[in-house]
Amino acid sequence: MTAPEVFNLTEVRRDPAFGDRLTPAGRQLRACIQCGTCTASCPSASAMDITPRKMWRMVQLGLEDDVLRSKTMWLCSICYQCQARCPRGIPLTQTIAKLKQLAIERQIKQWRESTAFYLSFSNVMRRYGRMREVEFMAHYFLSTNPLGALGYAGMGLTLLRRGKLRPELPRLRGEGRLDRLFDRVAELEGKK
Repeated sequence: MTAPEVFNLTEVRRDPAFGDRLTPAGRQLRACIQCGTCTASCPSASAMDITPRKMWRMVQLGLEDDVLRSKTMWLCSICYQCQARCPRGIPLTQTIAKLKQLAIERQIKQWRESTAFYLSFSNVMRRYGRMREVEFMAHYFLSTNPLGALGYAGMGLTLLRRGKLRPELPRLRGEGRLDRLFDRVAELEGKK
């Protein structure tokens, strides 16, 4: 029988105010009772390296580096199931978005492809107000591995042949359809 692993929080860098900075009303994550409803509601939980419930506890403990280096937030599909079912009414989906923003600002390279996917998706949505798959995938592969796109060429041709994919020329100039909305949100968040 092996000895149990001891987790010594005194050796780990902690920021007790980490969770307070993430939620819109500050101390909302302190209300988390660790019921596990978020994990039970999450369709992506089985693929995550830390369950949502464990991640929120880590946020409460101020384990910022561990949370920001986790794969969990990048696998969130923003389906709002956790938030809708949270008995404490904690805005978990918005908090996940804040975690992603923080990881991008700090340039954490742990999940580079996931970050590139998120940024490419957001940029195309901001520009057009809807998804333009060809442009989205072009941005994504150019920012990660341009040769990786070759592995998807067969699928792309099949989708094109079946009329499921419509290539459109990218808009070269002018403001995006959602630029004012994104700018207003940045202003409200104090980033502009």
